[in-house]
Formats: sequence, structure tokens, C-alpha cells
Amino acid sequence: MAKKLFVGGIPFSCTNEALKSHFEQAGAVESATIIMDRATGRSKGFGFVEMATEEEAQKAISMLNGSDMEGRSINVSEARPMAERPPRESRDRRW
Repeated sequence: MAKKLFVGGIPFSCTNEALKSHFEQAGAVESATIIMDRATGRSKGFGFVEMATEEEAQKAISMLNGSDMEGRSINVSEARPMAERPPRESRDRRW
């Protein structure tokens, strides 16, 4: 079963493909996604990588946490489930 990892400190110039190839050092990567800002289209500096197995995920954490990526030190940890948030209030006040 795939295991999702959180990756912080990603260089703003990094692409999804570069992130994936960096993590392939630790094993098979199912997906690699950098989170982008909707308004500007720029990277937010963090993303998620899904490793194929739990063992490869643990290897990636121990091997790549604190590693250098394009001159920046990245943080790798197990991703936590997204917290429940209340629905956003609509800005449409035409009623």
C-alpha cells in the first residue's frame, strides 16, 4: 500500500518531475506533487510524495530528511490526514 509523505522546504524552482527523481533514490515513487498557490501560480514550497510501500517511505524519511535539494534543506515526514475545517462563508451576498 502506498504511503504519503509531507515534504517541506522545497525550492520554488523545483518541478514535480525533479521532486519525483529526488525521491526515487529511496525506492518506487507512486506520485510527487508540489502544492501551487492558486492566485500566483508559484510553488508554496511544500508538497507530497507517495512511496509504493511502507518500507520505502521509512527509507525515504531516514535517507532524505535534511538532505540538500537545489541548495535548500528539505524536511520529510509522514503526512498527517487533513484536519476538518468549517465550510467557508460565501461572499455572495445577493440574497
